[in-house]
Amino acid sequence: MNKEAAKLIFLEMSHAGVTADMEKMLNRLEKRRITPEKELPKMEFLFTLFQKPCFPRGELVAISGKAKSGKTFVSSILMALCFRDEVLSVKRNCPGMLRVLWYDTEQSEESTQDILRHRIIPMTGMDEQSFPMKLFDIFNVRADMYNDRLPMLEVAVNHYHPDLVILDGIRDLITDINDGVVAQDCLERLMHLASANRCCIVCVLHQNKSAEDKNLRGWIGTELKNKGFEVYECFKSSERIFSWTQTDTRKYDILDKLQFAVNDEGIPYLCTHEQLTEALYNAQKNQYEEQNAKDTRTGKLPRLNPKYVLGREDGKPVFDLKRLFNDCMEADRTYTENELGKRVCEMTNIMTNGLCNHLLQKAVSQKVIIEQSDKDGKRSYKRPIMQATLEFPKDPQPDFHGEGFKPPYETPPLGGE
Repeated sequence: MNKEAAKLIFLEMSHAGVTADMEKMLNRLEKRRITPEKELPKMEFLFTLFQKPCFPRGELVAISGKAKSGKTFVSSILMALCFRDEVLSVKRNCPGMLRVLWYDTEQSEESTQDILRHRIIPMTGMDEQSFPMKLFDIFNVRADMYNDRLPMLEVAVNHYHPDLVILDGIRDLITDINDGVVAQDCLERLMHLASANRCCIVCVLHQNKSAEDKNLRGWIGTELKNKGFEVYECFKSSERIFSWTQTDTRKYDILDKLQFAVNDEGIPYLCTHEQLTEALYNAQKNQYEEQNAKDTRTGKLPRLNPKYVLGREDGKPVFDLKRLFNDCMEADRTYTENELGKRVCEMTNIMTNGLCNHLLQKAVSQKVIIEQSDKDGKRSYKRPIMQATLEFPKDPQPDFHGEGFKPPYETPPLGGE
C-alpha cells in the first residue's frame, strides 16, 4: 500500500470517527431541546416564606452572613421545618415529613449533637424518643480530609435520597476558595447532585470579613451566587436578635425580613416589633455602657452618648440638637454658659470645651436655644417658648431594620473628636 492510499484510508477513518461523535452529541442535544409545547416537570418548592415559594428541589440555595450571624440558626429552622408544618411563620409545602441530610464540616461533633438535641428537636415540638431519626441523617466530617468530603457527600446523597441537604459549609469541600477551576468543578458536581436526586442543597458560606463587603467569600462564593437559585443573608443585630432576608432569586422575590430572637435555651422565637426594638435597644445600651467602663479602665476617652448622635459627616459627629437641649434644659429656666456647657458635656460625654462651645453656638444659630447677654457681657441661654412646649420621648426610639437602629451604637466617635 502506497503512502497516498494509506493517507486516504486514515482520513476516511478519522472522518467517520468525528461523525460518530457528532451524532452522539446531536442525540444528547435533542434530549435537551426546549420548545413551547415540551412537557416539563413543574418546579416544586419545599417551603413558603411570607407567602412566597422558596427552596426548590433540584437546585442550590445559599445562606450567607458574617461569622456568628445566625446561619446555623436559620439552618436549624429549615431542618426543624421538615418535621413540622410551620416554624417561625415559615411553612412546609409538602403534606408529609421530609428527609434531611445535615453535612457538617465546621463544628465539633459535640456542637453538632448539642444543636440536634437542644435546638432542632425541641423546635419540632417532639422529644428525643418520638423524634423520627430514621428521616434525619447527620454526618460530621470535620476530621476528614478536603479531598474526601465532596465524594463522601455525593455517596451519602445518592444513597439516602434526602429532600433537603444542609451543607455547612461548602467552603470546606475545597482547599482554596479562590481557585476558579476547583470552585467551578465543585459547584458543577453539586448542581448535578441536586438535579439527579431532586433535592434542595442549601450551601452555607461566610461573607467577606470586611463589615462593608457583603459578597460571598472567594471564587466559590461568586460561583455559588451565579449558579444558585436563591441567596439568603443572615444578620445579627445584637446578642440575641437576628434577621433573615432574601438577597437574590431566579423566580420569587421575597422582600420582607424574618426577624427573630433567641431565648435563654438557645431556641429561636418570633416576637412583636416592639419586643424586638426594646431588646435591641437594651442589648446595645449594655454594650455601650460596657465599652465606656472598659475605656475608663484603660484611660481612653468615653464614647459619645448615642442617644444624641445622628451619625457622622466628614468624619465628625452630627448631633440631634433639639433632643439634646430639650433634655439638658428645663422650660422657663435661664442657664449660664458654664451651667449649660456642663450639662451638655454630662449628657453627651464630650470631653473638650471647643466641641461643647461649638454645639452651643450651632444650637443658637439654628434657633434651638436663645442666647442672651447681660451688661457685663456674660452669656446665658434659655429654650424658646414654642420649643419648651414640645414633648420628646425620654428614651431613644429605635428604628429596627435588621441592621440595628439609628443612631447605631457602634458608630459614635470617642469624646473630644
